[in-house]
Order: sequence, then structure tokens, then C-alpha cells
Amino acid sequence: MTEKLNARQLVLVGSMLFGLFFGAGNLIFPMILGASAGTALPAALIGLLVTAVGIPLLGIVSIGISRSEGLLDLSGRVSKPYRLFFTCALYLTIGPLFAIPRCAATSFTIGVQPLVSEQTATMAQLIFSLLFFAAVLFFALKPSKILDSVGKFLNPAFLVFLGIMLVTALVNPINAIADVAPRGAYESGAFFSGFLQGYDTLDALASLAFGIIVIQTVRQLGVQEPGAVAKNTVKAGVVSMGLMAVIYTATAVVGAKCCALYMDRLAEPGFNGGDAFAIIAQHYFGKGGSLILAATVTLCCMKTAIGLVVSCSETFGEMFPKGLKYWQWAVIFTGVSFLISNVGLSKIIEFSGPVLYFLYPLAIALILLGILGSVLGHSRPLYQWTIVFTFLAAVLELARVVLGPEHAIVMGIAKWLPLYSYGLGWVVPTILGFIVGYVVFLVIKGRKKAG
Repeated sequence: MTEKLNARQLVLVGSMLFGLFFGAGNLIFPMILGASAGTALPAALIGLLVTAVGIPLLGIVSIGISRSEGLLDLSGRVSKPYRLFFTCALYLTIGPLFAIPRCAATSFTIGVQPLVSEQTATMAQLIFSLLFFAAVLFFALKPSKILDSVGKFLNPAFLVFLGIMLVTALVNPINAIADVAPRGAYESGAFFSGFLQGYDTLDALASLAFGIIVIQTVRQLGVQEPGAVAKNTVKAGVVSMGLMAVIYTATAVVGAKCCALYMDRLAEPGFNGGDAFAIIAQHYFGKGGSLILAATVTLCCMKTAIGLVVSCSETFGEMFPKGLKYWQWAVIFTGVSFLISNVGLSKIIEFSGPVLYFLYPLAIALILLGILGSVLGHSRPLYQWTIVFTFLAAVLELARVVLGPEHAIVMGIAKWLPLYSYGLGWVVPTILGFIVGYVVFLVIKGRKKAG
């Protein structure tokens, strides 16, 4: 038994966690952020790193130091009904509704779409996604060590190709960042726009699902004492998120320094980071290099999709032990993902927006409760009151996205709810809920002592 992972083990666990988080889809958002933020990139990038790196790291920390046995355990501290609701909502979001379909859609946008005509694009995507998900289902139903072996060089190979592209673009930029004026929301609220862009990576939600995997791996390496497990889990999270921060930063800078290649298309409906990524890759590498990069992106996305299908199927099997079997959940989730992937990457991103604005406040509140509860005590009133206030605020955030910022109801709410117009109207209610919950906790504790 040991209380500390050595440097090699720590790097291995951190790399494993990075592999769980990292999908090619994570690249498409910082790319567009860089092009849209322009000279406001520093503030926008800080905002992105808070939600796409900082909060996911806190998610891992929360699972670790709260000594939870995963999301079901942590969310169950609110109530059993909430445990079921939130776990289902989170896994469906990082699974068949958005993240898994996005894996196929991103692969198609970067690798195949540039090679086909507009007339044949729909049929090409249908065929591509059918083959993609046939492979996903095959491996999800028959987990194989071969897949793990392939995965060991897929991510490194992709990072090599990506590194070459990013370094090439940074050394030979198309334009200077100083020449790129901020666009849209980045003109006046770059930090907040970057903060909200980080929602799209889904990493904070995923951290609540992946934290337990890291804990189990740390235990398998010989660390058993709860405090030591938590400490090593945090260290592994720092390694993983540190690498993620470097990639996000480099990609955003490249997006800004190469935006002249696609500046005239930024305002087009449906233009996304996958399109920008494909344009930049073809510019620097030509068709041959782009094909190699596209193939690597596809394989990496496929491995991510397989892992998510397996994770979602196992979780739903655990939540509903008397329901469907593992293979039935896998077939359902793969089939739903196939159908949704064919609406296209831009539509998937568009449809996910309202859901993420609702779920992210709840996820962030739960993450912070897991951390602060380790100090203040994991009392049910503390969890319940915080989540109740956050839930109500999250509903208002959902209304803002669905109704639009100019709607009379939204403008009325913005007058009395701080930060609401920036997409952060949940912050003050969450703090108030936490205060109320802590006061209730203290009152109950005082009565018990007096009795």
C-alpha cells in the first residue's frame, strides 16, 4: 500500500483523464472564439479557461475530496428524486443527445464535407454516420483490449498532427490579432462570452461523470487511504487540465491569427469551428495532410463515442437494475446518436445551448457543494436549499435563451436579477441559497445540541 503515486504513475493517470475529456469537438469552440474575439482575446480566453478548464478541475476535486462514489452518490445528497433527475439529464447530455452525435458530426465536418459537393453532402453524411456508429456499437457491445491498444497511440498521434498544425500556423500566421476587431457579444463582454462558450465543451458536466474513474484508477495503483486518494486525484486532474489549457490557448490564438482565411464566412448561418478547422488544415497541409488529420480526428472521436456509449449504458443499467439490459441501452443510445448526428454539427450546437444554460448552473453548484461541504459538513439542508435556488435561476436562464434577450419578460428579469443579461443570473441566487441552507443547518445543529 502507498500514499503517493510516483511521477510516472501520476502522468499516466493524468493522460488517461485527458483522453477521457479530450475529443476533437473541443477544438471547434476555441477556434471560433479566437476569430470572434480578435483583440479582446485575452479576456475571452480567461473566461473560456474558467469554464472549460477551471470548473472541470473543480469537478474532479469535488468528487475526490467529498469522498463520493460518483455522481449518483454526490447528487443523492440533495434527494433521491433529484439524484435520478440530474444523473439522467447529465448522462443524456454528455451522451446520446449531444456529445456522442457531435463526435460523428465533427468528424464528418472536418474530414469528409470538404471533399463532397453540396448536392451530395446529405447522403454522404448519412453513409458516414452509419458506418461510424456501426463501428461504435460493435466495440461497445464487445469491449476489446485491441481498442485500448489502438487508443494508446490514437490520442498521441492526433496530438502530434494537431501540434504540427498549430505550430505551423503560429509561426506562419495569416494575419495579426491586432488587425481583428471583436465581433458580436465579444465587443462589450468578452470575458462573459468566453465563459459561456466554455459551456459548449461539456467538460464540467463530464468531470462529474469521470471523477470516479480516476479515483478507481488511483486505488488500483495501491493508494487506499481516503485522504491520499483525494490528493492524488487532484494532482492527476491538474496534469490533465493543464494540458487541456495549453491546447485551448494555442487553438484560440490560431483561430485569431488565421481568421482571414474564413472571415467572410463567420457571419454565415451554420458556419462553425469544424468548418474553420478544415479550412486551416487544408491551407497549411493541402489535401493529403488534411486527409491524414481528418482520419486521426475521426478515430479519436470514435474512441470517445465508444467510451460514452459504454459509460451511459452502464450508468442507466445501474440506475434501473430491473429495466433494460446493458446491450439494449447500448443499441438505443447508439441509434439515437445516429439520428441526431445527421441534423448536422451546427444544429447540434444550436440545440444544445438551452440545455447547457439550464444544466451548467446546477452542475457548478453541485461541484462547489462537494468541495465546501467537505469543510462545512455535507448536510442535506445545505445541499437542498442551494440547489432549489439554483434550479429556479437555471429555469430563468433557460427562458432567456429560448425567448431571446430582447423579449419583454427577459428584459424585466434583467432589471432585478444581477448578471442575468450576461448569462450568469444564477450566481447570486446560488450564493443566497447556500447562505440559507447553511443557516438552516446551524439552527438544526443547535437544536440537536440543546436537546
